[in-house]
Amino acid sequence: MKKHPHYIPAFHFHWLTRWYDPIMRCLFPEAALKTALIAQARIQPSQEVLDVGCGTGTLTLMIKQIQPDAAVYGFDMDPQILDIARRKAEQAGEIIILQQGTATSLPYPDESFDHVFASLMLHHLTRQDKQQALREAFRVLKPGGELHIADFGKPHDLVMWLISLVMRWAEEVHDNILGLLPVFIADAGFHPVEETTRYRTVVGGIALYRACKPMRNEL
Repeated sequence: MKKHPHYIPAFHFHWLTRWYDPIMRCLFPEAALKTALIAQARIQPSQEVLDVGCGTGTLTLMIKQIQPDAAVYGFDMDPQILDIARRKAEQAGEIIILQQGTATSLPYPDESFDHVFASLMLHHLTRQDKQQALREAFRVLKPGGELHIADFGKPHDLVMWLISLVMRWAEEVHDNILGLLPVFIADAGFHPVEETTRYRTVVGGIALYRACKPMRNEL
């Protein structure tokens, strides 16, 4: 598969991939953040769930462990990080479906999933690719399905604002810090779009969002 021209690997460098999990635990309240993201989804048995930008599969595995009867898919561009996810799934004895590809062109039919997750993934993408990835998430969700996002958000206090002065130049975080992510989500067709939780971290404010794909009679 060809490498996407705008792709930024985890922490910007491939050699850091092996350290992804411990670095994440240092920078973010990862367990609390991902537990809250899953809780807001209220995943039911037999539902189909897609984790876009699944990385090493931490969230993907948590979803499967919390709702064992759901069909859980993990999707990421980086084959190296997917290898780590596969090893973690094998060690945990969990069956998850992992696939490589780009979030801007998901290889799934329309209306395939009840929930789509994207945790700390969208800030890796350019504005154009963020918007396209959100349109793809909308496409593969069933009517009434939900999108659940955790990513950098608009700072809401002085400390987070000061951190954002540095972070806004990291990767493609600038639009997130300007508060444009909910706008992009709504522009993709989701309604309603709500910010459910905020977290203060050493690298800036993280916001959790929940958005719904309207039923056909509401489109």
